[in-house]
Amino acid sequence: MDLTPTDRRLLAAIEDGLPLTQHPFAAVGERIGLEEADVLARLNRLSATGVIARFGVVVRHRELGYRANAMVVWEAPHGIADMAGRKLAVLPYVTLAYRRERRPPEWPYNLFCMIHGRSRETVLKQIEEAGVAAGLADYPRAILFSRRAFKQRGARYAGAQATDAESAA
Repeated sequence: MDLTPTDRRLLAAIEDGLPLTQHPFAAVGERIGLEEADVLARLNRLSATGVIARFGVVVRHRELGYRANAMVVWEAPHGIADMAGRKLAVLPYVTLAYRRERRPPEWPYNLFCMIHGRSRETVLKQIEEAGVAAGLADYPRAILFSRRAFKQRGARYAGAQATDAESAA
């Protein structure tokens, strides 16, 4: 899909996130000379055509006081992995749950979930609860607590900024 200069300006405008306002798409539109409805229509089109693969929230957990962050991985049998993942995903303290292919012999795990908490003890209790709730309590798992935080940001769209010549067109 060929991007218009306006599409490029829109992508550049959302790269660093949406403004924290009651009408963020209207604010983005105001910055680049579009109405809110046009911003939403363009974002829907860019999403439908695959230019935008995913539209979501990036939460900086440590800034909110969540310092005990654990990725929990299970070696779930093929027949229960999908259902167990769905059960994990609805738990209020699970922020991410997904399935990946195993990479034996070094990595036998195929089901992943992320739990963010204020204390290690709380997160460990939640991991136990999650294992029971998802039917995973009897399967091998590993708990990987984060030791440091990396910069979190939204997607970058290479060349999204319109050139002066494109903007004039």
